[in-house]
Amino acid sequence: MNKSQFDKMKNSKGFIAALDQSGGSTPKALAAYGVLEDAYSGDDEMFDQVHQMRTRIITSPAFDASHILGTILFEQTMDREIEGKYTADYLADKGIVPFLKVDKGLAEEKNGVQLMKSIDDLDETLRRANERNIFGTKMRSVINEPNPAGIKEVVEQQFEIAKRIIAADLVPIIEPEVNIHSENKEKCEEIMCDEIMKQLNNLSENENIMLKLTIPTKKNAYKELIEHPRVVRVVALSGGYSRDEANKKLKENDGLIGSFSRALASDLRANHSGEEFDEALKNAVESIYDASVNKNS
Repeated sequence: MNKSQFDKMKNSKGFIAALDQSGGSTPKALAAYGVLEDAYSGDDEMFDQVHQMRTRIITSPAFDASHILGTILFEQTMDREIEGKYTADYLADKGIVPFLKVDKGLAEEKNGVQLMKSIDDLDETLRRANERNIFGTKMRSVINEPNPAGIKEVVEQQFEIAKRIIAADLVPIIEPEVNIHSENKEKCEEIMCDEIMKQLNNLSENENIMLKLTIPTKKNAYKELIEHPRVVRVVALSGGYSRDEANKKLKENDGLIGSFSRALASDLRANHSGEEFDEALKNAVESIYDASVNKNS
């Protein structure tokens, strides 16, 4: 593990940029950017288009290490290059810590939750991640209802895989996302926090994780998680909130920093001039940084 990157993730000010849209979500991300499906044919051209978008974001002067601590990448992005360097190396040279999305998507809903699909090639993916100088990983589940058995299963699955990731000398970001449209969102978060604490208390002093969670309904609901000695950082997903709304909610939670995807890129367009693009990205980056660092309290 890169110790300087670990220290940066644990102690520095900033947020994490999520640029990890995968096969299923890529067409939506491109459409929001202004690249419609008739602009490409097949998956290869689609992924070429999204890599161009991500390259434009990452190489922008607005995408800088004074605001951005880390970036979560899709597997294809890890294997592609930016200006002659593998993406993770390019990011590291900018002072930004690279993470890799390792989950294979969601299983069908059962017991009010969606577990992760089986990650059959995890060991090989982790080996390649180390070769590509990746620092950590991210994997996502979804919680829709306050079903104790379902939520327990989600958290146990996340930590079981997280321990394999730690054993590969990487830092896992555990993401049990609570659906922002859940009618019992606060109760879901309460049960989830209890289950996460049980797992955290069973980790050894050499096992460290990060958490990526929905911004809680109850302010500072994640305080114990943020302060737990085995937690490097707790970051928040935007979860479908607009950037303004996500930032407003984020500012209300001490110690919680952003890890936004759609809310980061929502104002970026393929037809922007270089100046327009950099200005739109700068405004987004500065607003998310402010909400992550300057709290209402």
